[in-house]
Amino acid sequence: LKETEIPLTARIMAIADVFDAISQKRCYRDAMPLDKCFEIIKDGRETDFDPLLVDIFVEIRPKVEKVYELIYS
Repeated sequence: LKETEIPLTARIMAIADVFDAISQKRCYRDAMPLDKCFEIIKDGRETDFDPLLVDIFVEIRPKVEKVYELIYS
């Protein structure tokens, strides 16, 4: 499957999964700063993720950061 053949929910989860994996502390590394996390997602815009969904994710960054702070502070 490629592009829009991939279900929308799966394309959303791909971004969410990577963001969660890199923004959280793991036993083998510290959490990455949010600026770096967003940069990694943006870098995968054309190759790893749906470009439109990356644009939306970047657009809602302030909301993502607010939720992140509420949960992890």
